[in-house]
Amino acid sequence: MSKRQEMREKRVQQDRNQKIMIIVGVVLVALAVASILILPSLKPVGEIAASENIQRPDSINFNVVGDPNAPVKIVEYSDYQCPYCANFSKDTEQLLLDAYVATGKVSFEYRTFGEFIGVESLRAGEAAYCAGDQQKFWEMHDIIFANQTGENVGAYSDTRLVAFAEKLSLDMVAFNDCFTSKKYESRVMQDGVDGQAAGVKATPSFTINGKLVEGAQPFDVFKSEIDALLP
Repeated sequence: MSKRQEMREKRVQQDRNQKIMIIVGVVLVALAVASILILPSLKPVGEIAASENIQRPDSINFNVVGDPNAPVKIVEYSDYQCPYCANFSKDTEQLLLDAYVATGKVSFEYRTFGEFIGVESLRAGEAAYCAGDQQKFWEMHDIIFANQTGENVGAYSDTRLVAFAEKLSLDMVAFNDCFTSKKYESRVMQDGVDGQAAGVKATPSFTINGKLVEGAQPFDVFKSEIDALLP
């Protein structure tokens, strides 16, 4: 073999090796992307805790419970990852429902305060609104809080939120269409904007006929504020 042929063969081999390296590189990148996108959905859902047995009046309109003409309107700005918000839901909400919402004196609205603690807060808020399309907002609200385990630790991964919807026997085709399309992302973010405009800086916070009340206050604090507004 001549020197020229030898150099040509060497060049061809180098080109072939380079192409192989490029192909291997592309495959490795594709596998890495696939692992990021697919593996989280393959993780076990884990145990799903039963929700608190909160009893609400039948007068429910999406994320609002109570008479729409009630003289006192409470809006809660909350975060599903916030432990104090969960405490309010377990310790105080039922007392308010029984004393004031069921009697037609108060309407109570829940809003997620944007992605205050993180993306899992946002996605949990979206999931609750998607459940609301099937008249199950409050059921989703309750099961989400019942499964709070920490902040941005996967408790509200998309996979688990979908599992909550299945647990509630929702129409999963409709729920998944809503959830994967992020139908309510802008609404949850707007809830955060509205909260900031109302003076909210942390969760939970409440407006009672526009007056800001901060923190998971005991029932007596709410009672005092509400009674002062009633005739």
